[in-house]
Amino acid sequence: MALTRERFRSSRPGPELNGHGLRLRAWNPESGAQAEAWLRGVRDPDFRRWNTPLRPVADVHGAHEALRARALDAAAGRSVSFRVTEADSGTTLGHIGVDQIDRALRRARVGYWVLPEARGRGVATRSLLLAARWAFGVLGVHRLELDHALGHDASCRIAERCGFRYEGTLRGALPQPERHDAFRDAHLHARLATDPEPAVP
Repeated sequence: MALTRERFRSSRPGPELNGHGLRLRAWNPESGAQAEAWLRGVRDPDFRRWNTPLRPVADVHGAHEALRARALDAAAGRSVSFRVTEADSGTTLGHIGVDQIDRALRRARVGYWVLPEARGRGVATRSLLLAARWAFGVLGVHRLELDHALGHDASCRIAERCGFRYEGTLRGALPQPERHDAFRDAHLHARLATDPEPAVP
């Protein structure tokens, strides 16, 4: 159901999303175990092949700081970061964030990563479906965008499986691996609140 702009502005992030065998909840910046999981996620070689964070995280202290910064962004309404966990055990599987929230245009971007030991189980697909449903239904966005580096075929398949249509190639949109002075192209995908809900794989 579409939300009015007034309700969109006044909405607050839900603390927890449940479904598809997953539970999505806020990261705890003060948790040592969660900081370790974040560090493993963003230092993983496969993550670093496709992503170049503006503020690299080198150690657990940096992971705590990164999670604190995300908590501040959430409190200010700029983004919402979810720790993806198994519904039953609570084991951390990865991360998904709804970022760059533009309340005037009712638009946001989504990004995610999955820990190496949790890959191949549809975690990214299932968490993206949950986060998108929340973004459209509770946060009230009209357009949710997703981009990934050219050549990241797995991310392309996940996007399309979750109803994010390919819209074109963004030239020089993302930094090259481990660099901030050279750039590479990216695929842009997007899904609208008016698009049909994709079937759960």
